[in-house]
Amino acid sequence: MNRIQTYLQENYADEKEILLADGFEDAFVGVVESFGNKPKACYNYGACIDILMKDDMDYEEAVEYFEFNVTQAYVGEYTPAFIRLDLGE
Repeated sequence: MNRIQTYLQENYADEKEILLADGFEDAFVGVVESFGNKPKACYNYGACIDILMKDDMDYEEAVEYFEFNVTQAYVGEYTPAFIRLDLGE
């Protein structure tokens, strides 16, 4: 069991449906919760772009791929969330 699965099991054992974004484990920051919504895995947007750039994409290609194939993919109420942490940069 990896660190994310351990975290989810220890903190969200009753929420078996939380979905993870494959390939972005190093960008995982935790679980986001808000009233009236299911808890969702949350990833650092910038770190996800960095991961894609390690796979021989330049910045623009990584953003285009990520926004079209990842952030725009809805797979139900447990779809992962992506947070931009670049405020002030």
